Amino acid sequence: MLRKIIKIDESKCNGCGACAKACHEGAIEMIDGVAKLTREDYCDGLGDCLPACPTNAISFEEREVPCVNPRTFENSAAASRLAQWPCQIKLVPVNAPYFEGANLLVAADCSAFAYGNFHNDFMRNHITLIGCPKLDGVDYTEKLTYIIKNNNIKSVKIVRMEVPCCGGLENAVKNALLSGGKFIPWQVITISTDGRII
Repeated sequence: MLRKIIKIDESKCNGCGACAKACHEGAIEMIDGVAKLTREDYCDGLGDCLPACPTNAISFEEREVPCVNPRTFENSAAASRLAQWPCQIKLVPVNAPYFEGANLLVAADCSAFAYGNFHNDFMRNHITLIGCPKLDGVDYTEKLTYIIKNNNIKSVKIVRMEVPCCGGLENAVKNALLSGGKFIPWQVITISTDGRII
C-alpha cells in the first residue's frame, strides 16, 4: 500500500533514543546505538517521533509499505479483522487512502468488549473507527463530516452500546452524514450490556 511513513537518516542519528520513546506504536527500535524503523506496518505516519529528534534525522516519505494486515493470534481460531491503523477516531488521518471506496464502521469502543464475535460480525470488510465521546471529551462530528465529504465512502455502520452516553457517538455520525451532503446507506446496531444485539 502506498502511504506516508517516517524515514530515518541513520547518519544524523546521535543514538539518544528519544524517537523510540516517543513512538506510541513501537515501530522504532534502537539497534547498535542507532534508531531504526523496524515495523513499517506499525508506523501510523503521524510523526510523533519527529519533534522528539534533536538532530532532525527523521522525515516523512510516501512509499509502498506493508499494510497492517489481519493477524492470526497464536493458538486461536479467531483472526483480527482490523484493516488499518490507527483506528481511534481522534487519531485517524482524515485523508487516508484506505477510506477510498470503504464501508465504514464507527463503533463505541466498549462494544468490541461486550459483543464476543465483534471482529467477524462487524469489522470484516470494513474500515473501523472507534471512540467514546464521554471519555475523549470531544464531538466527532467535524472530523467525521470531513471524512465523509472528502472520501468515497460506500456505507456507514454504527455499533453502539445501549447506554445513554453512546448517543453522542450515534448523533455525531448522523450529523456528519447530513453535513457531508451525500446519500450514503447507513444503519445503527445496538449492543446490550450483556453482549446481545437489541
